[in-house]
Amino acid sequence: MCTAVTYSTKDHYFGRNLDLEYSYQETVTITPRNYPFKFRKVGEKDAHYALIGMAFVSDNYPLYYDAINEKGLGMAGLNFPKNADYKEEVSDKDNVAPFEFIPWVLSQCATIDEAKELLSKINIAKIDFSDSLPASPLHWIIADKDSSITVESVKDGLKVYDNPVGVLTNNPTFDIHMFNLNNYMHLSIEQPNNNFSSKLNFDTYSRGMGALGLPGDLSSASRFVKATFTKMNSLSGESESESISQFFHILGSVDQQRGCVHMGEDKYEITIYSSCCNQDKGIYYYTTYENSQITAVDMYKENLDGSDLISYNLIKGQQIYNQN
Repeated sequence: MCTAVTYSTKDHYFGRNLDLEYSYQETVTITPRNYPFKFRKVGEKDAHYALIGMAFVSDNYPLYYDAINEKGLGMAGLNFPKNADYKEEVSDKDNVAPFEFIPWVLSQCATIDEAKELLSKINIAKIDFSDSLPASPLHWIIADKDSSITVESVKDGLKVYDNPVGVLTNNPTFDIHMFNLNNYMHLSIEQPNNNFSSKLNFDTYSRGMGALGLPGDLSSASRFVKATFTKMNSLSGESESESISQFFHILGSVDQQRGCVHMGEDKYEITIYSSCCNQDKGIYYYTTYENSQITAVDMYKENLDGSDLISYNLIKGQQIYNQN
């Protein structure tokens, strides 16, 4: 399961937790402007916007989990089991496979408005990457510097929702997540008032009691509420260090610790990595489960006019600064 969020200070940020019980040896991967994207049904793009993000590279193709492009548009795919419904190919739409949906959008769109225009012509088709890598059931969050949307291919067709909170988790569908927030409108960052009864005296015996009832479990519905509450009330200085630190704290409010979600046998779901992309500067920051130090990869320190993928293996071992 996963959580994705957006955040703005002086700059704009986009990122996610990837929560799974296994890893595909993902890497921070830069796709330069002249890498030939060979799409299964919609032709080839030899020239496009450069991308940076987390991907599993298979047969020299970047299977992106999340990415931003050089124009500042970001996109992430999150697990959406039983709800995701991919369609048969149709003649009057752009038939895009789920695994190529992120590069299809980010290679040619600079803004949410451009993405919405592209989405009006898209059919997310039932096409596997390979026999060993079938299509994952996903839904997506797309964000520019000003707004975000959620995209879901379900039985009723392709749904595109405006996403005013800039948060996405997993099931249920996005409209239900948003409706569920109504149940938490009483939560507050302030200490509570006594609305229970004027005949009783109550003691605010602890700080933070205005948020009593905020979910703390690891289900996707609860993570959506908690991440939204944390993000919408989050305050940060405007420096890069303060901004990315706060972003990782937001994601940290819903991360998963080994041992808390048992997947059978000796498998446990964990937050494999957390990412934070500066959409203005093209920098991809990440931490991993074992390495809480923030690592950065700057796309503009590479040759973005090249044609070969550039990948960086994740630094997974804990990095400890010995002060004495």
